[in-house]
Amino acid sequence: MSYHQFSLKQWHTFGIDVYANNIVIAKSKAALFCQCWQKKTWKTEPILLLGQGSNVLFLQNFDGKVLINRIKGINIVETTDSWLLHVGAGENWHKLVKMTLDKGLGGLENLALIPGCVGSAPIQNIGAYDLELDQVCEYVDVVFLSDGEHRRFNTIECCFGYRDSIFKHSYKDQYVVIAVGFKLKKKWKPILTYSHLRYLNPKTVTPIQVFNAICRIRRRKLPNPNIIGNAGSFFKNPLITTSLASDLLVRYPNIPQYLQKDGKVKLSAGQLIDHCLLKGLRIGGAAVHKKQAIVLINTGTASSEDVVNLARIVRKRVAEKFNVLLEPEVCFISSRGITDSVEVIT
Repeated sequence: MSYHQFSLKQWHTFGIDVYANNIVIAKSKAALFCQCWQKKTWKTEPILLLGQGSNVLFLQNFDGKVLINRIKGINIVETTDSWLLHVGAGENWHKLVKMTLDKGLGGLENLALIPGCVGSAPIQNIGAYDLELDQVCEYVDVVFLSDGEHRRFNTIECCFGYRDSIFKHSYKDQYVVIAVGFKLKKKWKPILTYSHLRYLNPKTVTPIQVFNAICRIRRRKLPNPNIIGNAGSFFKNPLITTSLASDLLVRYPNIPQYLQKDGKVKLSAGQLIDHCLLKGLRIGGAAVHKKQAIVLINTGTASSEDVVNLARIVRKRVAEKFNVLLEPEVCFISSRGITDSVEVIT
């Protein structure tokens, strides 16, 4: 039997009014142990770990306990060529980026203003403006829910991919990220390959100037979740074959393509949606953002069903026009936990 007494509206950035049986804020590994393992409640009652809820869509009320990860702490060690950071999973991501720059440590500036906590970053292998987390991540510390075992995964063991990691698959729902390690090289090199950053001079630009430029871009294009409910980029940028890419290049030469190391070609999901003329499309209280098509928003009255129906229409239109199937980047949460988002919108 479930007792949905606690509203999750303030705990996820989509701001949809769903409920959980209980909400607990965990500020230490010991608190997590108490809540997850002591009475083995995780075996009978579903438990969901949240940071800032910036990349989730609740499909319905949650039939269990939600743990808000607020394990804090930042430790910095200097080596000959690098700065090594050990950061608690509950630290705010953007504040971490700004703190490193305030201390003169470059390397994270391209990931400015990505919402969420540090512990969520490796799960999703966050990335922006041609920098991905795996390029600066040294390790991920986790605790397993079954027995409290502490394990450190190095970068290779994390199996990082495009918006993907081992934590989404082999260890899904079995662990808690408690800390992440970073390595920021002292010999800093700016990453300015993104078109809107090419005006910056790579010989003279500073990390803080790159940070400021990216903050301006993101604030101009993306809605503030504190004002308009959203989960950032709703869809992943699709990876397609070179054959399909060649065909699309002939038909749509103005849609940018990015050749990847594995031979596949990445497209901009936002550009595809925009070419389908879907900006502003509204289903109930959900809508495609008018400035950035890859963002689906809660206009204030959206239900989970509204968002799902809108995502389904967007996916269908893009598939019909480009023969490309979009996959959600946002994590879908059912009454019992994480569920297959592609299956939901198919």
